[in-house]
Amino acid sequence: MQRIFITGTAGFIGFHLARLLLDEGFTVAGFDGMTDYYDVRLKQRRHQMLLQSPGFRATEAILEDRDALDGAIDAFAPDVIIHLAAQAGVRYSLENPRAYIDANVVGSFNVMEAARRQGVAHLMMASTSSVYGAETAMPYVETQKADTQMTIYAATKKATESMGHAYAHLYDLPTTMFRFFTVYGPWGRPDMALYKFVDAILDGRPIDIYNHGEMYRDFTYVGDLVRGIRLLMDAVPVRPADPADIAPGDSLSPVAPHRVVNIGNSTSVRLLDFVEAIEEVLGVKAQRNLMAMQPGDVPATWADASLLQSLTGYRPQTDLRDGVQRFVDWYRAYKDSGGLR
Repeated sequence: MQRIFITGTAGFIGFHLARLLLDEGFTVAGFDGMTDYYDVRLKQRRHQMLLQSPGFRATEAILEDRDALDGAIDAFAPDVIIHLAAQAGVRYSLENPRAYIDANVVGSFNVMEAARRQGVAHLMMASTSSVYGAETAMPYVETQKADTQMTIYAATKKATESMGHAYAHLYDLPTTMFRFFTVYGPWGRPDMALYKFVDAILDGRPIDIYNHGEMYRDFTYVGDLVRGIRLLMDAVPVRPADPADIAPGDSLSPVAPHRVVNIGNSTSVRLLDFVEAIEEVLGVKAQRNLMAMQPGDVPATWADASLLQSLTGYRPQTDLRDGVQRFVDWYRAYKDSGGLR
């Protein structure tokens, strides 16, 4: 499986995954809409870096443009499709929910249709820890119920999981859904907490800390995340001949080649401790604006990554302070260069 089609290659995670696969010798086709949810120049710079590799090509169009998506996938004839593109952002889904329906539901449907038509060996699609919603039993495991989503963003991701299962069942399309847990690292999005906090602290502005800092997140370094995706490429789900053969803890469907996998650091970190790690790396104290919990937020996330480890032998392990340091090093270099690196 050498030809990999990735949606969202100008995005944070897609950029890192494409770079990893190119370094390993894969041929990669990217697809990205360059939407203006955040600074398009950052997206353009990511694509410029990828295009320096002879093994990379890119199409600029939105997922909802089915003709453009079909044309790009048909021309490339991929072995694997990895669908990362989405309208991101939990809080923005309160302001503009339709954008999430268009990109995350309609767009994902278009990707699944193309994968079915091409008969790819493996369809991989991004989900999120937000699908666990109001569930309080932690750490989260893939086999537990996840029917209490708190935002339209989370609901669209759960819908994608369900549609993916239906396609896997109906068309015997091997499908892996991965649930991300609070990804951070170099080239991160400006709307994400780490970027916002570092930017504000260095500029002398206060940072908004929700629920007075009593929130917990499973912060997962982006390099660990994309390594997990890369290894899951080879863990292709197979429809079980007998559901009794499914191993304990495996989320493999009894009626389809479909599996859901958490990719997280397996550590739940208090938000105030996260802020303190940033302060330590920067050598600057933050001005803290303590605020109430925001609509749609959940108080905690915590991944059980045992299934990922059993399937791949790998478990994310980057220490939070080390990951923050790598982000800060990139952020300073990026700002000093005027956004050129």
